Amino acid sequence: MQHPARLVPLAFLALILAGTGLLMLPVATEDGRAAPVLTALFTAVSAVSVTGLVVVDTGTYWSGFGEAVVTALIQIGGFGIIMAGTLLGVLVLGRLRLRGRLLAQSENSSVRLGDVRTLVGQIALLTVVVEAATAVVLAFRFRIHYGYGAADAVWHGVFHSVASFNNAGFGLEADSLMGFVTDPVVTLTVSAAVIIGGIGFPVMVEALRNARRAARRGSGRGHARIAWSLHTRITAVMTGVLLAVGFAGYAVLEWRNPATLGPLGAGDKLLAAFVAGTQPRTAGFNNLDVSALTPETLLLTDALMFIGGGPAGTAGGIKVTTFALLAVVIWSEIRGEPDVAVFGRAIPAETQRQALTVALLGVAAVAMGTAVIMVDTGFGLDRVLFEAVSAFATVGLSTGITPDLPPASQIAVIILMFIGRVGTVAVAAALALRTRRRLYTFPEERPLVS
Repeated sequence: MQHPARLVPLAFLALILAGTGLLMLPVATEDGRAAPVLTALFTAVSAVSVTGLVVVDTGTYWSGFGEAVVTALIQIGGFGIIMAGTLLGVLVLGRLRLRGRLLAQSENSSVRLGDVRTLVGQIALLTVVVEAATAVVLAFRFRIHYGYGAADAVWHGVFHSVASFNNAGFGLEADSLMGFVTDPVVTLTVSAAVIIGGIGFPVMVEALRNARRAARRGSGRGHARIAWSLHTRITAVMTGVLLAVGFAGYAVLEWRNPATLGPLGAGDKLLAAFVAGTQPRTAGFNNLDVSALTPETLLLTDALMFIGGGPAGTAGGIKVTTFALLAVVIWSEIRGEPDVAVFGRAIPAETQRQALTVALLGVAAVAMGTAVIMVDTGFGLDRVLFEAVSAFATVGLSTGITPDLPPASQIAVIILMFIGRVGTVAVAAALALRTRRRLYTFPEERPLVS
């Protein structure tokens, strides 16, 4: 049986190749000519990895068939990454093999994921419900407020709902959400789908299950204590913190920028700042001109993109749990604590090493990608670093240099997107599922660290 750390990349690679072939068909483009191999490959990788970086405008270059292929690749890629992350989490938590039933249980018994068939059904149901609700709201808004034709409004609603829930930055408008920057219905609906999709399936399931328990307790039919797993608490707290940081950062740094928030009224500035601060959670829709952001905002966005969203969700990055664990390790070391603990739970040393490994490998991938693109192009560090982080974290935000990248740099971005989407899951699985145990220890010696 294939090890899951190898099975996941192979499955996604097969999907990318199939998507590339479909996008190379003449019927996939507006002008009826076959798309170049690199253009089709770049778009397929970006869609499957739910990134959103593009070398051609989605709404004008691809035909209806091509847009449908992109939508399908986003949907399958997003669903597949949720399934892969969740099933691998089940394996890690339960220390079980892939054959037979998979059962995962948190330390307080608050979440149980049943067999594979039930798990697939739950993920599919949540996906359909969130995407359908998002599509309905957007379609009505496009139809009633903006005068889109009925079919056009429905298609725009469906496309953007799939892209937003799956945290893919693809849009049918050339300027993404910039034309809707002051529209709370469109921008907040998209942001809500982004947050729900990016928080992770285990958290969504646990939240729904505890909500039902709370309802039964409120109606007098049950008195079970509502408990939350450590994973859910870390993910929820870090998601809230990063959303607040993104909102505050954009509001403060861009408030007087005449090319972004400056011309807007106070209320619209706050709305735009919140939406803009949400998108680096690996969504990739931009309601502001990214190329006009201040260098300080670009740096803040780099950090938010690199951290990403929750595990077993559609978001990318190194994940909020990884970042939180590293922060707790640093804090414990500063305080001289003998153990690393969060929310009253000790963190095993192997989990700390896994978090450190994932983060440093991410840094290495971004650094190498940035170096390759800088050598191959004449763009500055801030724009190239932004592009590299966006690709690795599968965000899709861009300062506008993607279409101008030469072939070698496009290939570097393709590799970063694939590594960022599939490699982080595979590496985390390989680290967590390894079974090697040494039956002896070496004598200790402390090198200087300073």
